[in-house]
Amino acid sequence: MRGIAKSFLVAILVAASIMVFTNLVFFFPWYMTLVIETFNLSQVAAGDNYIKQSYYDDALERLKDRPIYRDNKDQIDIEVLNEDDKSARGVDDETTYANAAENEKPYRQRGEPVKVTIRAVYPLSVRLWGQEIRKEIPVSFSLTSAGLKHYKDLEYYFD
Repeated sequence: MRGIAKSFLVAILVAASIMVFTNLVFFFPWYMTLVIETFNLSQVAAGDNYIKQSYYDDALERLKDRPIYRDNKDQIDIEVLNEDDKSARGVDDETTYANAAENEKPYRQRGEPVKVTIRAVYPLSVRLWGQEIRKEIPVSFSLTSAGLKHYKDLEYYFD
């Protein structure tokens, strides 16, 4: 009787581990999508030294429309920060910042770092005997790139 109970327990554990492994197979493409979107946004941020609102909205919509991201679309967060931890997200027309003070502008001078972080939640779920066990795993990925554009309305500092 003990042997039957042990074999039954082993079968349950093996089935659960196979289910978890299958779910982790879906995690890799999900995470790579997060990495690719972060890379794309960091390249845009490097080009303009900040992220324009239209690029931000497009990236957020692309992520929210992806199959696994749809489950937790309200928990997707894109953060773009300058070296002084201020938001590096601004309007599409940079001429609106012509009369603003330097610290009010979302962009900085060439060579200053811009950090792009995307946070999302991966829904790890396993179905055993008709009952779903669900765990949400928060995941983020960040890239820091240097701004490439020289702005004439900002002071150029030499260190």
